Amino acid sequence: MTTAKSALRTHHWRRDLIELAALFTAVAVADAIANLIGHQPDGPYLLIASAVALAATAAFHTWWARRHSHAPPGADGDAVVPDAGTGAGDELAVEDTTLWRMRTTVRDAPGSLAALCIALARFRVDILTLQTHPLAVGTVDEFLLRAPATLQAQELTREISAAGGSSTWIERADAHDLVDTPTRVLGLATRTALDAAELPLALRQLLGRCTIHSLPAVSITGRPTGESAPVEGVLEETVMRLRDPSGGVITVERPHLPFTPTEFARARALVELDARLGPRVPRSQDVLTLPEGNEITVRRADRGDLAAARAMHDRCSERTLALRYHGPVRDAGRYLDHLLSPRFGRTLAVQTASGKLVALGHLLWDGDETEVALLVEDDWQRRGIGSELLGRLVALAVEAGCESVYAVTQAHNTGMVAAMRGLGLPLDYQIEEGTLVVTARLDASPVRSLPPYERADRTGR
Repeated sequence: MTTAKSALRTHHWRRDLIELAALFTAVAVADAIANLIGHQPDGPYLLIASAVALAATAAFHTWWARRHSHAPPGADGDAVVPDAGTGAGDELAVEDTTLWRMRTTVRDAPGSLAALCIALARFRVDILTLQTHPLAVGTVDEFLLRAPATLQAQELTREISAAGGSSTWIERADAHDLVDTPTRVLGLATRTALDAAELPLALRQLLGRCTIHSLPAVSITGRPTGESAPVEGVLEETVMRLRDPSGGVITVERPHLPFTPTEFARARALVELDARLGPRVPRSQDVLTLPEGNEITVRRADRGDLAAARAMHDRCSERTLALRYHGPVRDAGRYLDHLLSPRFGRTLAVQTASGKLVALGHLLWDGDETEVALLVEDDWQRRGIGSELLGRLVALAVEAGCESVYAVTQAHNTGMVAAMRGLGLPLDYQIEEGTLVVTARLDASPVRSLPPYERADRTGR
């Protein structure tokens, strides 16, 4: 076996022999030419001219070699770095791009994914992440793409179909989608573990654009609803049904995009985590000081506050309850068990220094929409408590990624209308038979801070 050093020595020995032979040959040829030309009348002048020409040729060759010795080999398929003066590199760097989420189904055969990648590369589309969802027949490939802004979704879908993709679905993505899937799922599991109210939001973020309904096993009037699901859940194309740990069923619907078994397994794992941890609400609170000097505490509430909430109901006037519940006053207490469940949203409670509950604010998950609702005891109205609760609820909605919130009230409820206007957000009004629906768009501008009183301190336990 020849070593690298011996091979190098052999190479140098052969090269030296060839150079020596070339030198002798050149001397012999030069001597013959000199003897032939030197004996002629103009021989010396011809020899001098030949020497000058050879020297000029050697100098030109040296200059040319030094100038192009570091030029990139473009003919071999390597990337050629554009010259700084051409501006081609600058144009590529500042090109506008768009993020897309794309899902397509391909045959489970060698080369099917390569065909998709070649089609994407043809349009200078960069694949940022890729997930595969195996099916009984075929595979669903989910991409996060960075494409030129001039590339239209229809054109991209057409090329993917030509490359073998079917049932292609594409939508705009944002910077939040750049987080890899394991990291995102772990983050959603952490949020669910800390707060039971996060489960519907976690499912929505895990599965993308979908509608989630929590259907209780018992209605507000106490009658069985018949809603149930097996422990392992049910997957039916664009609908999945999961058993709610608190009773009833969680229904997830996503039109035009069937759920994969992988997505179903992830959703079921989140629900199982929620079931194992049981009821839980973060126990943080803010102690605030009203203008007249009274201190109140704002905190999260759950079904453990049911007795205190019913006592507050008993102290409220019929007019206050009617403005809040838009129905028979005698049925108002029946809604509390539903409203205080973290499965249907988040509830903030206001209590006095003596521990008496005087106000409730609800942020309710209503399918793919979000409702806000307030109830302030008569003796504590017009002190800014409602505005404070509303501002905090909207801040929670923004944190949860909601695009808008709406409030249902009566047209003559000027207090609720004023509180919504105080948010400083664009509002839409719909009035029908005396019922007013005010919708605030949260993506227009940040929520304005609305503290009507000084914040004394903040504690958490």
